[in-house]
Amino acid sequence: MAESVLGKSYDLSLVFCGEAESHKLNYQYRGKDKPTNVLSFPISPNSGEIFIDLKTAEKEYKNFGLSFQKFVGYLFIHGLLHLKGMEHGYTMEKAEKTLLKKFLNTQVGSSHNNRH
Repeated sequence: MAESVLGKSYDLSLVFCGEAESHKLNYQYRGKDKPTNVLSFPISPNSGEIFIDLKTAEKEYKNFGLSFQKFVGYLFIHGLLHLKGMEHGYTMEKAEKTLLKKFLNTQVGSSHNNRH
């Protein structure tokens, strides 16, 4: 997935964290005083990090009409697209749908506008 979105030369770090860490990072970097399911941090044009909070994802996955495993895959795709420079909106949602179908053979449910 990462190579398809970011290219072969991109250096990506994926971190699975808990609510305390995602809460801290979300507050520090986004000013939001709550945990979040996914955060992306570009480090350079060819490197970045994605943090996925599995506990928060576990609480939310049913709202998206996906299994837990596919929801985590969706969050990873969402993070990849942010690292590519995309922001929330139609273009990003279209790219998410294409990648979900390609890699996870699925589509996201109706609550996808409430990712963070």
